[in-house]
Amino acid sequence: MCHSTDSRPPAPPVRGEVASHRQIELSAADGNRLLAYRAEPAEPNGRGMVILPDVRGLHPYYRDLAVRFAEAGFRTIAIDYFGRTEGLGGRGDDFDFMTHVKQVTTDGVRADVKAATDSLSAHGPVFTVGFCMGGAHSWRQAAEGNGLAGGIGFYGALRAIEPPATGPGAPLLLLRAGADTVSTPEDFAAYEAALEEVGTPYESHVYEGAPHSFFDRSYAQWAEACRDAWQRMLSFTERHA
Repeated sequence: MCHSTDSRPPAPPVRGEVASHRQIELSAADGNRLLAYRAEPAEPNGRGMVILPDVRGLHPYYRDLAVRFAEAGFRTIAIDYFGRTEGLGGRGDDFDFMTHVKQVTTDGVRADVKAATDSLSAHGPVFTVGFCMGGAHSWRQAAEGNGLAGGIGFYGALRAIEPPATGPGAPLLLLRAGADTVSTPEDFAAYEAALEEVGTPYESHVYEGAPHSFFDRSYAQWAEACRDAWQRMLSFTERHA
């Protein structure tokens, strides 16, 4: 399970200024109202990023992470999953997220992500990045196309999605934890085989020995892996912008 109570996102390799950052509300096409957090860079790099959190939804960690991406030049929106079942309340450490995770649907995630990507797409290509459950959904959004330039996922919980049935979709970046137990190497082998069958391009990198959630819960112990992951994300978005 992805969970941490005292963590701060690793800083991007080069930290720029942030023009603004604030909590917002978005409206999906199906009428859902959802919490989100938007961060605007002072010097945009021409790319947008939508953050799909882990099971905690719009936890303070992901608001901080939106700022980190803005420091790297991305117009960024982090979304919450639970507007349909919990409304627009807070998502602190006392939030009973698992009650609501069980009610999350792929159609709902797709609609909510589109609300965020539509808010960014006028400014350039948009990517998604997700973590655990959000990592799998990030891959799914891009594998389906959905107007995205690419999808990045950290240690995705593959049980949250179905393998792609059609393609090719937008390129994917799979950032995996070698000691992860949420999705096994066999799970990833099957998922990558499905991507190859439909022609969706992907890159996969395993951080040997790293635990699930190394990018947030234990980033201090895995600083080198986190720096490498930042560089891989920047390279991936530059090449596919």
